[in-house]
Amino acid sequence: MQGEEIFAPFFGMLLLTFVVWVVMYVRRLHFLKTNSIDAQRLTTPERGAQIIPEVINYPAYNLKNLFELPVIFYALCLFLYTTGNVDWIYVAGAWTFFGFRVIHSLVHCTRNIVMLRFLAYMVAAIVLWSMVLRAAVGALPWAQLAYT
Repeated sequence: MQGEEIFAPFFGMLLLTFVVWVVMYVRRLHFLKTNSIDAQRLTTPERGAQIIPEVINYPAYNLKNLFELPVIFYALCLFLYTTGNVDWIYVAGAWTFFGFRVIHSLVHCTRNIVMLRFLAYMVAAIVLWSMVLRAAVGALPWAQLAYT
């Protein structure tokens, strides 16, 4: 395995973030235009939350969430690639993380069923933290002896 395989789910996460960003702006701009609301009234996130209904803001909340655990995912993917430690287990984990983050975003941006969203989040988080722990243990100097 050359390691580039880790970049497909990596770029998938970036694309997911882009799609959520577009959905957020389309919904917000449509709401503002339809209701003739002056954008200047949205000077802070708190003011925006008072004016724009929660359902319109679901993608905005999801976008914020895409800058939490996914940031660790990006760093881990880059670490694995640069150290030459990408293997099929990491690639499968990366795809699993990405898949459950897609489910999380779909739920969060649409019906926002909290328990379904939470389950998707937890599966993705457990997979990610498992990958991080595996990489950390593999990076320890004494662990290198076990691989030789």
